Amino acid sequence: MSTRGTDFLYKWISANVPETVGADIISVAELTQKLFADAKSIGISSVEIEEDTGCQTASKTDPRSASNFDPLM
Repeated sequence: MSTRGTDFLYKWISANVPETVGADIISVAELTQKLFADAKSIGISSVEIEEDTGCQTASKTDPRSASNFDPLM
């Protein structure tokens, strides 16, 4: 398994998510869209990130559970 998606995810979170941010469904959805748009712009697919990290995108889960998203899982 490649670690390219995981490396991108952790660097992206560090650069784009303030430590004091409060998570809500809208902010998580917006950040998720931005994450995958930024990844796509450098040739990393959402599938690659999902496979590398074991995370599912909020768009593939029940939106009510998006606030339970934990990128470290």
